[in-house]
Amino acid sequence: MFNYIIVGAGLAGAVMAERIANILDEKVLVIERRNHIGGNCYDEIDKTGIIIHKYGPHIFHTNYRDVFKYLSKFTEWREYQHYVLGFIDGKLAPLPFNLNTLHKLLPESLAKPLEKKLLKKYNYGERIPILKLLEEDDRDLKFLANYIYEKVFLNYTIKQWALKPDEIDGKVTERVPILLSRDNRYFQDHYQAVPQEGYTKMIQKILDHENIKIMLNTSHQEILKIKNNKILFMDREYKGKLIFTGKIDELFNYRYGRLPYRSLNFKFETLDQKWYQPAATINYPNDYDFTRITEFKHIHPTSTKKTTILKEYPQEHIEGKNEPCYPIPTKENQKTYKKYEKLAGKHENLILLGRLAEYHYYNMDEIVKKALTTFKKEIK
Repeated sequence: MFNYIIVGAGLAGAVMAERIANILDEKVLVIERRNHIGGNCYDEIDKTGIIIHKYGPHIFHTNYRDVFKYLSKFTEWREYQHYVLGFIDGKLAPLPFNLNTLHKLLPESLAKPLEKKLLKKYNYGERIPILKLLEEDDRDLKFLANYIYEKVFLNYTIKQWALKPDEIDGKVTERVPILLSRDNRYFQDHYQAVPQEGYTKMIQKILDHENIKIMLNTSHQEILKIKNNKILFMDREYKGKLIFTGKIDELFNYRYGRLPYRSLNFKFETLDQKWYQPAATINYPNDYDFTRITEFKHIHPTSTKKTTILKEYPQEHIEGKNEPCYPIPTKENQKTYKKYEKLAGKHENLILLGRLAEYHYYNMDEIVKKALTTFKKEIK
């Protein structure tokens, strides 16, 4: 018997496994249903020699020095500042929407007085959620808020979530605020980088310990069950710690119904040209069925004369057909999740961790931080 079992070999599971193996010197079993480690951070080198992210672009950024220091033990970094453009009204403009975007999309006769009003009302460098800007009484600022809402947020959100911005948790739209500066970077964190050899290599090194055993191509349902309020491993009662990073509704056999998730259809194309677009990612809020195109050579430069792009088409998550990428943050879904959370609380040896288990969106740095904190509080 292993004293620790972890379901999921993504960042959350890998960090927990490494801490248990190294700090406690305990053996840990990691169960992964996919045929690879890394979860949605998984990347690989394609036939052109470019590192591609199989589940969409992952850009590491953080203000947590301890998180950056921890991951630096397992990778060298390539310093990288991420730039995103939006294709809006036939023009390419910086995103998040900032003062440069304002002048790029609107005539100077409109942009100049709007900038003046914005900076009179708010501080330079301030990050304003779109839903907050929509509450403005000033006629000009109200015009600007509606313009940004319709051109940047509304249709993109409908494509991504199949919901309008005001139908989902406000924290979703707050993640991409209106930025009152001329900083065109997508993130403003102190540490911004990508692993020199990719995320898969980094996570391989995190998991590279004699105390860690990994089972790929194995669903937790094959060897783990919850029956009569007991956790069973290979049909025997399991009294060790179970750290679960998968779908919480699946763990409890959908007792309160299925929690919905959004998924993505990833379409890669290799093109016989050196470059395809001027930035790593271009968002298409209002045009086409895909939400964005990423060109990976911007993120991981190589000398190849070809390039690889990825188009992302949002879709509903269907069990067994696609990956659950994003929990859908509505009040109704949170009510259902709370029922599962209460059920999980009856098991003292069960720890829920990660986007699927906690039905909560995490950035990469946030989940590493959460894993390190969880280890200290609930295991060490």
